[in-house]
Amino acid sequence: MHIDKNTPKLAGAAFLLQAVASIAATFMLTPLIVTDNIITTMTNIANHATQMRASILGEMIAVIGIVMLGTLLSQTLKEQNRGTALAAFGLYILTAGIIAFSRAAAFALLRVSQESVIAGHPANLQTLGNLFYELQEFGYFLHMLPYTLGAVMFYYLFYKSRYIPRALNLWGLIAASLAFMGSLFDHLGFDVPLFVFVPNLPFDFAIGLWLIGKGVRITKNGR
Repeated sequence: MHIDKNTPKLAGAAFLLQAVASIAATFMLTPLIVTDNIITTMTNIANHATQMRASILGEMIAVIGIVMLGTLLSQTLKEQNRGTALAAFGLYILTAGIIAFSRAAAFALLRVSQESVIAGHPANLQTLGNLFYELQEFGYFLHMLPYTLGAVMFYYLFYKSRYIPRALNLWGLIAASLAFMGSLFDHLGFDVPLFVFVPNLPFDFAIGLWLIGKGVRITKNGR
C-alpha cells in the first residue's frame, strides 16, 4: 500500500487550521450575543461590525479546513474501506455546507442589525433580526451531527489501519461518539452537559500535531 508521506502531514495541518479558526471565530462572536435579548444583541453586532465580520471570516476559514481535512483523510484511509471513506468525506462536505449557510445568515444578521440601530429597532427589523439569529444558531449547531458522524467513520478506519497509536485512536473514537450522541440529544430537546463535547477539541490538536510530526505508520504488509 502506498500513501504519499505528505498527505497525512497536510491532514494534520488541516486538523489544526479548522480547530484554530473555529475557536477564534467563536471567541469573537460570543461576547456580542446576549441570550433572549435581540435588541442588545443586534446593537452589539452593529457597534462591532468588524468583529462580527472577522468571526464570519474565521468560520469560513474553518470551512476550508474541513473540506481539506475530509479530502486528505479520505485519500489516506480509502484503502481500508473505500465506501466508508467516501461516506465520511461526504459528511464533511455536508458539514462545510451547513456552516457556510449559517455564516450567510450571520452576515444577514449583521446587515439587519445595522439598519435596525439606525431606525431605532422597529418591530419588523427585530423580528427579521431574530429570524436570522435563530437560523445562524441552528445551522451552526446542526453541523455537529454530520461532522462528528464523519469523524467516527474516519477514526474507525484509522483503528483498522493502525496508522496512529491505538490510545490516540480510541480517544478520537470516544470523543467523536460522545459529541455525536450529545448533538443528537441536544437537537431532540434534551439538556446535554458541556463536558460531553469537551474531549473532541483537544483531540483535534493532538492528532493534528501527531500527523504533522510523525505522519502515519505503515508496516511492510500494509498494517
